[in-house]
Amino acid sequence: MIRRVWFGLRMTARPSESRPHVHLFTDGACSGNPGPGGWAFILRHDGTGKQIERAGGEPETTNNRMELIAVIEGLAALSRPSTVDVTSDSQYVLNGLREWLDQWIARGWKTAAKKPVKNEDLWRRLDELRRRHDLRFHWIRGHNGHAENERCDRLAVMEIEAMRNANRVR
Repeated sequence: MIRRVWFGLRMTARPSESRPHVHLFTDGACSGNPGPGGWAFILRHDGTGKQIERAGGEPETTNNRMELIAVIEGLAALSRPSTVDVTSDSQYVLNGLREWLDQWIARGWKTAAKKPVKNEDLWRRLDELRRRHDLRFHWIRGHNGHAENERCDRLAVMEIEAMRNANRVR
C-alpha cells in the first residue's frame, strides 16, 4: 500500500493514484448528417508535458459517430491504464459514459424505450476502454474559445475536406 502526505494529512493512495494522469481533448465534426466526417484528439501527459494530436475521418458517417471515435482513438492511444480527464463538447458522449452505458448493457443494449442503442459497435468499444482507465468527464461548450477544443475542431474539419478531396479525385 502506498502512503503519501499531502498538505500535512496522511492519505492512503488508491490504485488509480499510481497511474499516469493525462488530459484527453476530443471533437468530431460532420458535413451533413450523414455525410463526410472527421474526428480529432489531443492527448497531454501531465508529468512530461508530452502531447500528441491525431485525426481521421470517414466518407459517410454521422456527427455522433465522429464524437465517439475521437474519444475511442484517444483512449486507445494510451499504452497503459491511466487516469484520464476527458474534455468534450459532446453531451451525447459524456452522458453516455456517465449515465447511459451501464443501463444499456443491463438491458441487453436496449434504450429505456426498448429500442436498439444507436452506434452500439462504438459504445461497446468505448465500454472496453473505460474499464481499463479511470475516467473523469468535463463538458465544454463548443466553438467557445477553448484552445484545445478549437484545435480539435480544426483538425476534424480538415479531415472532412480531405474526404471531400479524395472523392473528387476518384
